[in-house]
Amino acid sequence: MSTSSPAFDPTTAPGCPAGRGAVRLSGTSYQQTPTELYRSLRSEHGAVAPVLLDGDIPAWLVLGYAELSYVTEHDELFARDSRRWNQWENIPADWPLLPYVGYQPSVLFTEGDEHRRRAGVITEALETVDQFELARDCRHIADQLISAFAGSGRTELMSQYVHALPMRAVVQLCGMPLSGDDTAQLVDDLRISLDAGEGEDPVAAYGRVGDRLRQLVQERRAAPGPDVASRLVTHPEGLTDEQIVQDLISVIAAAQQPTANWICNTLRLLLTDERFALNVSGGRLSVGEALNEVLWLDTPTQNFIGRWAVRDIQLGGRHIRAGDCLVLGIAAANTDPEIWPESYVGAENAAHLSFSNGEHRCPYPAPLLADVMARTAVETLLERLPDLMLAVEPEALRWRPSVWMRGLSELPVVFSPVTQ
Repeated sequence: MSTSSPAFDPTTAPGCPAGRGAVRLSGTSYQQTPTELYRSLRSEHGAVAPVLLDGDIPAWLVLGYAELSYVTEHDELFARDSRRWNQWENIPADWPLLPYVGYQPSVLFTEGDEHRRRAGVITEALETVDQFELARDCRHIADQLISAFAGSGRTELMSQYVHALPMRAVVQLCGMPLSGDDTAQLVDDLRISLDAGEGEDPVAAYGRVGDRLRQLVQERRAAPGPDVASRLVTHPEGLTDEQIVQDLISVIAAAQQPTANWICNTLRLLLTDERFALNVSGGRLSVGEALNEVLWLDTPTQNFIGRWAVRDIQLGGRHIRAGDCLVLGIAAANTDPEIWPESYVGAENAAHLSFSNGEHRCPYPAPLLADVMARTAVETLLERLPDLMLAVEPEALRWRPSVWMRGLSELPVVFSPVTQ
């Protein structure tokens, strides 16, 4: 996202963390090698560092595994309702991060009993998804996508496969048609609202997403079907249309972009790391191990906004004031040297924070459904195109210019053409 002109002087704003070595979460060098920034911030500030968001809005970046776990486990101290933020008077109406920071009647911003109620409705809706049927549907989608380029011997996977597969799977789960201009527009608008590029309007894009899902909710109230949207509409808790719309946005946004980047980063690992590139087909290292390692080392969601301090509190040696914003540094926490001695990072367990932690973690069984989509996408591609190789040198691959999502801009590959 581009950084706009400062709306105020961050060094004089009362109670703000800026002015004490705060670093802007932007810039090409950070986007391509964020681990270097995390290492530098840890060295200078420790587990909690002062940073500047778009427009030089101050916040705290939680870098430590233990500190991030503490924040996410203590909602009574670090809450999700963004209306607590002490910087709202400095936030312009067109602020790029507004779509996912501005308060909405969404499960994301609820707390306490209301959060448990809303998250429970989503969980029950997702629990009815048959994982075997989802795997079958994803395999069918994958075969269709691969068949479209299999005869050419080369393709760009991000646009032709990686983003398309979870998009089709998610909209199908929610009861939308797999094709059509409005579906394609919805997915593009979700991307813009999550991570706008130069000249794109995330606030307007978020509005269009809401409009399309309001239409879907009305359709499902009139004619419920065997889909997630219908289960939300007909749930006995009786959520309002706007609550359902906002929760559907959360479900679709959390499923589509992060899952696509999980697929992308796993394919990159398989195609560039000799441990996997040489051994996956031989059975010594599995696709599952690659998927898990990516969640540790190249997690699809690098950073997430966030939590807001309920009262003044100490965290990681920092004085956090009531209303301060804390950015969850998921990628930094997953590679915290305190949990990986001697700079070694591995994938022996699933204690990563890639699905967050505490009551506001991704609701069960969302991580399992994401795993089904990602695993099916990777395995089907390798089965159909067993000699798949990068079309460029690994160092030529470029990461998307984002501090929030971790994924490649392009993933060009070559393979032996396959006739249908």
